[in-house]
Amino acid sequence: MIHLDANASTPLLPEVLEAMLPWLRDGHANPSGAYAGARRAREAIEQAREQFAKWIGAEPDEIVFTSGGTESVNTAMHSLDRLTGPGAAVVSSIEHSAVLRCAEGLPRPVKYAPVDGGGRLDLEKFAALLPGAAMISVMAANNETGVIQPLREACMMARERGIPVHSDAVQLAGKADLKVRHLGADMLSFSAHKFHGPKGVGALYVRRGIRFFPFHHGGSQENGRRGGTENTPGIVGLGAAAAALRSRAQEHTTLHLMRDTFENALLTGLTGVSINGDPVHRLANTSHLSFAACEAVELIQLLDQAGLECSAGSACMAGKIRPSHVQLAMGLDGARGRGSLRFSFSILNTLADARNAAEIVRQAVERHRQGKARGVHAGVVSPCGMAFS
Repeated sequence: MIHLDANASTPLLPEVLEAMLPWLRDGHANPSGAYAGARRAREAIEQAREQFAKWIGAEPDEIVFTSGGTESVNTAMHSLDRLTGPGAAVVSSIEHSAVLRCAEGLPRPVKYAPVDGGGRLDLEKFAALLPGAAMISVMAANNETGVIQPLREACMMARERGIPVHSDAVQLAGKADLKVRHLGADMLSFSAHKFHGPKGVGALYVRRGIRFFPFHHGGSQENGRRGGTENTPGIVGLGAAAAALRSRAQEHTTLHLMRDTFENALLTGLTGVSINGDPVHRLANTSHLSFAACEAVELIQLLDQAGLECSAGSACMAGKIRPSHVQLAMGLDGARGRGSLRFSFSILNTLADARNAAEIVRQAVERHRQGKARGVHAGVVSPCGMAFS
C-alpha cells in the first residue's frame, strides 16, 4: 500500500520504535515510585520533555504530556475558559472538530471567524470579532487543506487586547518549521502520531507565566498539571520522534517535491482537476484536490483496491452526502466538495510513491467517470463517519 494519509496518522520512524521497545518490554515501573526502576522511568520522561521542548523552541517546564491532541485541546480550552471573565470564545470556522465541539460546550457564546476562498483566516473579519471576546482558538494549519493560517498576526491582534490564544498545532508539527515564540500563542496542542510518534500520547505547550487550570484531576503528575500515571513508552516515543525530526528538518523540501510531482502529474494527465486551498500558504506535504464528475466516497474504494490510502471529507447528514465544514467555509460548491480528496505525504514516502500514486489516481478517476456515464457505481460504500482527521 502507498500511504498518502499522513495528516490522519504517520508510521513510526524506526528510531522511535527502537527507543520505545525497552520500555514496552521492561518499563513497568510507575514513574511516581521511589525505587530505581521508577527513577529511570522518570528520567526517561524528563529527557523526552527536553527533546520535545527543544524541537518547538520551548522550555521543558512549558510542556505538559497528555493522551493526544484532543485532550490537549480540551485542556487548553477549559483552562482559558476558567482563566478569563465574561465574553465570547472566538474560533475559526475551519477548526478541527475537537476545537469546535469543545467551544460549543463552554458556558459562553461562540463566534466563528470566517476564512477566504483559499481557506485562510480573514484577518479583517477576525479583528471585527475581538471586541467582547474573552478567549481565542485559531489552528496553525488546517488538517484538511493543509493551508497554513496567519496565526502570528492573529496572536498579535489578540495580545493588543489582552486576549489569550490557544492554537491547534497538531498538523503543523513535523511538516513545517515550528517555533512557539514566533507563533505567539499562549497554548498549543500536539499529537505524537501526526509526526511519526505513537498513538495515545500528545503534548500541550503552556507559555510560562500564564495561569493554568488542570483538566484531569488526580495525582501530582506533570507538576500537578495533569493527573494520571504517565505513559512512559508513549512519552519516550514522542520525544524520540521530536529528536529525529529535528535532525531531519531539511526533509521538508523533499515533501514539497513529492507533493508537486504528484499534483503536476494529475494536472497534466487528467481534465477537471482543481487544487483547493491557498496556493502559497500551505503545508509542503498536503494536496487537497477536487475531481469533476466524481464522488469521493466511491473514489476512495477504487483507490483502496488499487493500493493507495488517502482521505475523503464527506460526511453523512440525514442520509445525504455533503461537503465538509471546511469546504463550506471556503465556499466550495456541493459538487466540487463531494468530489474532493486529501493526499498527504510523510518523510517515509518517496518520489516513486508520488509518481505511482498519481497514475493510480488517474486510472481510478477515469474508471469512475466511465462507470458514472454508464450508470454503474463502484460498489456500496457508506459515507457515514468519513471525515478528515
